[in-house]
Amino acid sequence: MPRSSLKAIGILGVLLLIALGAAVVSRRLGSSGEAPVDTPVPAAASTGQAPPVSAPPGASGGPTAPEERRPKEDILPMPGCWEGVAEFDRNGSLDTFRQTLRAAAGAGDSELLSYLQERLTELIAEDAGKALQVLGWAEHSAPPELGIYMGALKHAPAVHQPQVVERLLKMGEDARAQPDIRAAAVDTLESQRRLSPGSIQRLKALAMDPATDAAGWMATRTLGRVMKEDYERTGTFAPYWNELLEVGEKSEDLAVRLLALEMPSYSDPLIGSESMDRLVGIMRKDPERDVREMAAFRLAVTEDPQKALEAYRTAFPLEKDECVRWALFRFAARAAGPGALPLLQQMAAQDPRFAQDYQDFQRLYAGGTVDFARIWLGVQERHRCTVEEGAPHQ
Repeated sequence: MPRSSLKAIGILGVLLLIALGAAVVSRRLGSSGEAPVDTPVPAAASTGQAPPVSAPPGASGGPTAPEERRPKEDILPMPGCWEGVAEFDRNGSLDTFRQTLRAAAGAGDSELLSYLQERLTELIAEDAGKALQVLGWAEHSAPPELGIYMGALKHAPAVHQPQVVERLLKMGEDARAQPDIRAAAVDTLESQRRLSPGSIQRLKALAMDPATDAAGWMATRTLGRVMKEDYERTGTFAPYWNELLEVGEKSEDLAVRLLALEMPSYSDPLIGSESMDRLVGIMRKDPERDVREMAAFRLAVTEDPQKALEAYRTAFPLEKDECVRWALFRFAARAAGPGALPLLQQMAAQDPRFAQDYQDFQRLYAGGTVDFARIWLGVQERHRCTVEEGAPHQ
């Protein structure tokens, strides 16, 4: 390229840099060439110290050192904040909460509603009177206010007061109340550390009543969750499990029966011999395969593995559903570990579809693995019995 062309390109580059610099300076300066008014506040101002005094432009007193210019910080847009939060945080009370919640509910801000729920928990604290006042509001409310009231109470210490427990039980039992209010009241009880025998019976009655709709399912879950809490703190299990087992035997609602048998899974207590005969009856007679499978699962966590194996041995040839047979097969291994291999071999001889499954278990146990969770990872699923939650079996 000719030297003159290179020189021209160099000059053009310099001119572009000058123009760019001028544009940047013009953005930083006001129209009069003075520094912009919105310069950052010195950090000392936030600590209560006097900020440094600087002479305004053009003031006498001799030359001053030029101030170091810092680039303006990028300001990220932040989500809007409900204008009443700061005031409520300073002066909010239970007397003003309901009005505040109504004003905020229309904003559709989930973070704001979470904040208000936490504040309501703080406002209720251990005061049973305040808890009952909030329940009075809840009896005549709808979502999202209903969820805020009950969610706040669920985590407030006052929820353990006897008069609050009684009010929640009555709300759940009230056949005239809206179904969502009944269900929410029963759900709130699941934060209890224990339930009295009378409360257990009342929740079981709700679970057994087909007219309760969602409240019956919620009562079953509440029994199970308080059972877990009480068992982990004190070892108490039987008073809840005996009633859940009856629900699993007799409820007309499939979802309720299934949930009643599932709830011990979250704490895995050992099932005693006195419960095993009843579980065996469910495993062999319930009309729904899901419930029969759940009974087989529950039977595997027992203090009498040999009795469980005998129950699986008897049930297998009588069971016609492949997936329930698969449950009997694998839960036998869960109950007795390698001690179940002779039974698994017998089952595979009765139904060749399980021959390869027997070989899997035999190989894994021969390798020295005992823990069922690890055994299960090494078993291939061949029976297409796993379905999405809530989806019907084929």
